[in-house]
This record gives sequence, structure tokens and C-alpha cells, in this order.
Amino acid sequence: MMFPQSRHSASSQQLKFTTSDSCDRIKDEFQFLQAQYHSLKLECDKLASEKSEMQRHYIMYYEMSYGLNIEMHKQAEIVKRLNGICAQVLPYLSQEHQQQVLGAIERAKQVTPPEMNSIIRQQLQAHQLSQLQGLALPMTPLPLGLTPPTLPAVTSSSGLFSLSSILASQAQLAKEEKAAREGADNHRDEDGDKSD
Repeated sequence: MMFPQSRHSASSQQLKFTTSDSCDRIKDEFQFLQAQYHSLKLECDKLASEKSEMQRHYIMYYEMSYGLNIEMHKQAEIVKRLNGICAQVLPYLSQEHQQQVLGAIERAKQVTPPEMNSIIRQQLQAHQLSQLQGLALPMTPLPLGLTPPTLPAVTSSSGLFSLSSILASQAQLAKEEKAAREGADNHRDEDGDKSD
């Protein structure tokens, strides 16, 4: 009678032992999975911050390219208008002066890569200096009597909105100058009519 009882107690101890082992194994696996989850979560957070940083850089470069594109179109329009003015004024010059002006125009069109590098370097230095001073300096010298417009320096964080507002203010200044010139021309025309 004692014999089956001892066999029963031995099997229950073995069962308890294997249950305890199984619980320990499950606990170890759970801790391992928890550590893996934690490291993956950290990596995911790191990737999310890198993604937001990349998006910030993308927006900054997009704004820069947008501004450069506008500036390029503006400069192309200025060149076209100046070319038209030269073509209109050229016939009024003497033959000798016409040849000199045509030669100067052709020389102006021949920009070599070293000259381009020098111009870009000068503009970058002027831009960096203006950033340090907190105001934008004009890249080209102004004619006598004209004062440079004071505009806030565009930073990468100021965004497209401020860029468009700066361009709008530049356009407004240009309209005002044009209106002032037209008013002066009309006044001169009226004075010319009175003297006739």
C-alpha cells in the first residue's frame, strides 16, 4: 500500500519541478522579448527623429531652390529688359560709340568659369557679411541716388511665407519706383510741351 503512495508523491514532485522549470523558461523568454521590444522601440524612435530631421532638410532645400529659381527668373527678366534698352539706345549713338558699345556688350556676354567662381565667392562673402550684420546687402552696386532697400535676412527657418512676403514687398517697391519715374517723365513731357 505504501509503494503506490510513494510513486504518486514522486510523480507529483516531478510534475511540480517541470512546472516550475516551465514557468522559469517562460519568464526568461518574456524578459528576452521585452528587452528586444525595448531595443526595437528605441531604434524606431531614433528612425522617427532622423525622418523628421530629413524632412526639415528637405523643406529647407526646397525653399532654397524655390528662392534661387525666382531669383534666376528675375535676373533673366532684368537681362532681357536691359538688352532691349541697349538695342533702343544704340542707334542714337555715333558710329564710333556704337562699335565701342557693341564690343563692350559682347565682352560682357563672355563670362569665363574663373570669373564666375570669383563672382560667386564675392556674393557668398557679401551674403555671409550681411547675415552677420542682420540685414541683406544688395549683390550689385546701385546707381547714384538710389538707396538699397532694407530687407530682413532670409533664414532657413523663416519659410516660404516670409520669402513670398519679401518678394511681394520687393515688387511693391519696384511698382512705387516705376510710378515715381512715370510721374517724373509725365512732368518732364508737360514742361517740354509748355516750352514749345
